[in-house]
Amino acid sequence: MDHAPGRVVFPTPRSDPEETLTMRFRHADTIWATFPELASGALYATGVGAAADTGPRAAAYTSRARARLAGAGEGEFPEVLAWRRAFTRLGVKPTQYRSASESLLRRLRKDGALPRIHPLVDLCNALSVAYAVPVAVLDADRIAGPLLEVRPAVGDETYTAFGGGVERPAPGEVTFVDSAGRAHARRWTHRQSGHSAVGEHTRRVLVVAEAMHDGGAETVSELLKTVQEEVAAHWGAVTGTAVLTRGAPEFVFGD
Repeated sequence: MDHAPGRVVFPTPRSDPEETLTMRFRHADTIWATFPELASGALYATGVGAAADTGPRAAAYTSRARARLAGAGEGEFPEVLAWRRAFTRLGVKPTQYRSASESLLRRLRKDGALPRIHPLVDLCNALSVAYAVPVAVLDADRIAGPLLEVRPAVGDETYTAFGGGVERPAPGEVTFVDSAGRAHARRWTHRQSGHSAVGEHTRRVLVVAEAMHDGGAETVSELLKTVQEEVAAHWGAVTGTAVLTRGAPEFVFGD
């Protein structure tokens, strides 16, 4: 796995006018300045279809999370507590708006299982609970390039909910914003957008993992390596990855 930021070039057909030849993913400088403890990594993969069977592998990762939950509730996990502190610093009530990983762990504890959505999403959700950190999976063809940036909203961004409604993140709310002003998340790691949700027609994906706890860089690095291995095993897909830092904050990917 190549952890150095750089260009990743793969030939794939384009089917959406929002797509550009190369794209950049990064966290804004203000995010790194406010959250120096942030650990982040990104993975780009092509040829990821909906026919793969990731069920057995996802079950293995959720079993790992279940074993951990048997000893302590998710609210005691240092990975979850770190995101709660980050949300509090942003003025977001952390028990009202939970990070995606906390929500998944909570659902797993209460229901005993996670929902089935798409083979890759199911796999990444299972890894999210296994590692207790948020993992976003976005359809790269639904992101308007050339830049997808995690930054505070200015107030004119548009967010499409899974139900189809359009919302506007409040000024200062951290979100993933593309070059068309679309917000692909609400409250950073709380909830992804329906606009770039992975579905049966998805072929190119951007996976982002983020952690705030001590040791987060090691967690993100291991998680990305695992995602890369699973994608190769199930799809034979070509991938590129990068662990991002304040000194090297950008991941360039695309065709």
